[in-house]
Amino acid sequence: MARPLTLHPDRLFPADPALRSLTRALYATVADVPILSPHGHTDPQWFADNAPFGNATDLLLKPDHYLFRMLYSQGVPLEQLGIGNPDADPRAAWRLLAQRYHLFRGTPSRIWLDWVFAQAFGIQVQLDASTADHYYDHITTALSTDAFRPRALFERYRIEVLATTESPLDTLAHHAAIRTSGWSGRVITAYRPDPVVDPEFEGFADSLARLSQLTGEDALSWDGYLAAHRKRRAFFASMGATSTDHGHPTAATADLSPTAAAALFQRVQRSDVSAGDAELFRAQMLTEMASMSVDDGLVMQIHPGSLRNHNAALFARFGRDRGADIPTPTDYVHALRPLLARHGNNPDLTIILFTLDETAYARELAPLAGHYPALRLGPAWWFHDAPEGMRRFRQQVTETAGFYNTVGFNDDTRAFLSIPARHDVARRIDCGYLAQLVVEHRIEDWEAADLAFELSYGLAKRAYRL
Repeated sequence: MARPLTLHPDRLFPADPALRSLTRALYATVADVPILSPHGHTDPQWFADNAPFGNATDLLLKPDHYLFRMLYSQGVPLEQLGIGNPDADPRAAWRLLAQRYHLFRGTPSRIWLDWVFAQAFGIQVQLDASTADHYYDHITTALSTDAFRPRALFERYRIEVLATTESPLDTLAHHAAIRTSGWSGRVITAYRPDPVVDPEFEGFADSLARLSQLTGEDALSWDGYLAAHRKRRAFFASMGATSTDHGHPTAATADLSPTAAAALFQRVQRSDVSAGDAELFRAQMLTEMASMSVDDGLVMQIHPGSLRNHNAALFARFGRDRGADIPTPTDYVHALRPLLARHGNNPDLTIILFTLDETAYARELAPLAGHYPALRLGPAWWFHDAPEGMRRFRQQVTETAGFYNTVGFNDDTRAFLSIPARHDVARRIDCGYLAQLVVEHRIEDWEAADLAFELSYGLAKRAYRL
């Protein structure tokens, strides 16, 4: 017999009765606050076309690398899940997830998915092998209705702003279609220049040629290359962008002379570029991007510390973003110093730092953000976007950086319906942390209420200039 699926109203709240009661009261003040999603990777075509999602697998499984990475770790071939295999049976793929749903016990994916199943689709039994077809049919039928089209879901979950992430080579045609459609939903882009700033990115030389074509600048010369970036950034800003995003292997920055930078740029265009020159060029470009942000006002996000495509065989078969990225130790104190020497004291510049290295929270990131006017700390990210990860983040950074040198929460997801689920988790965890401070008489209850709103909405609104 199928087991019932029930979301406890006090889930993720502290166990202590006094703390739980206060957490419940704080959460009630922010549970329905509009969602700001200032950094994510959902597909803008969903909102441009407003076409039905198709089926349960297309909506929930195929876009979510948290899910297929776990299944792959347990021996499920990605092809059977429809990854890189358009001929895969989506119902069979869903059954594979259902049969192994127990693998997600204790993970944030389980929390997010159960929320989606119960709240979005009204399903009242747990997912397992015996309920797989019930789930698939129920969800797929719902997706064929107007209430589950992308724009309707956007409005249903009170999403005020949603930012996608595009390469400088993207024409932003889907964003243009959204803007001219008459729909009032605010879907904006963010400038992610990795393909044209990372000499080790596949197709780097071809991307520079394409950048030249798009901008009319000679992107194979240093001055023309910088001018091309400025033109594309201006175009992205005209299409609603308020931020840039930089996913470098490390946080290294550099501040070379124009002559040295131009010579380096010529070297990195060679097919035999050295690893040292590639790293130095990425480092220089973070400083160049910060300089451009001073001029054009785009908020800069730095997401370092992931060794991308660790599984070479998987990368060769399926390409990027297939769940084989692994966190690495990351230095910020020395790495960021060249950039901060030039721009860190500028209060009009906002640079948001993220990390996958939790050992850097108290030792490096909180002291840096607690000093430099240009710096803010992004929330617990990716592998740490989980209840315990969020608690560790607050515990380790608040005493040095405070709350107001952080930027609230962003969901950083490709799976659309996990957006409201993730924001709900973050609000519950933050309210629990604030309740603890009140009970310990470190802040007043009214201050906790102010902070609950700031962490849920206000800080992101200001930091991302939304």
